[in-house]
Amino acid sequence: MAQTILIFSGKGGTGKSSVTVGLGRALAAMDKRVLLVDCDIGLRCLDLLLGAAQDVVFDWGDLLLDRCSAADAILPGEVDLLAAPRRYDPSFDAAGFAAMLQMLQANYDYILLDAPAGIGTGLLLAAAGADSAVGVTTPDAVCVRSCCAAYSALRAQGLTDARLIINLFEVRPVLHGRLLNVDQCIDETGIRLLGAVPRDPAVSFCSVTGKAPDEFSPASLAYERIARRLCGEKVPLVCD
Repeated sequence: MAQTILIFSGKGGTGKSSVTVGLGRALAAMDKRVLLVDCDIGLRCLDLLLGAAQDVVFDWGDLLLDRCSAADAILPGEVDLLAAPRRYDPSFDAAGFAAMLQMLQANYDYILLDAPAGIGTGLLLAAAGADSAVGVTTPDAVCVRSCCAAYSALRAQGLTDARLIINLFEVRPVLHGRLLNVDQCIDETGIRLLGAVPRDPAVSFCSVTGKAPDEFSPASLAYERIARRLCGEKVPLVCD
């Protein structure tokens, strides 16, 4: 039975979707069966990050509306993908979304839900099917505050089990006081740290090509470490 994890940020621009893909690939490299679900209706991007934009025919909206089967809607690959609908349909509801995910859980070890930015209905719809959550923030005050606000919205819906990933982390600006340090990010969000991902130009390049960064790139090593912690291994919180 899959562990279903909501990946959220609050504010856009934190690299949440890149983290979702990177973590999914790292779990797949550990022989885990992984499904990525893009929950950003109208603004989906996981298909682009996976280099699969031309291959998507159906999405989870089609599945909810009985226009296709799960086999038709899910795009297989290194990690499987269930794309977000291009437009919102009034019939989408939390109960139906959660039931759909429950139907898919037997086929996977991990289902990662890439939540839309913000604290509105899109976030709460995605949260309906989640067992736990991972907040993604960059180490600046604006993104940290928005991550805290999103976590508050999730807690109000009963989703309290959350961990934190600090993305685009750079040591020098932190030492010079231009960015928040790790302890400040934890204190401001109120979320336990799962790991940190350093700023890595390879991630931006690969988001254009749809190819995975080199396995020894700084971000890839961080994703691997976070994936191992997610699976219960005892490894350091941050990369050396």
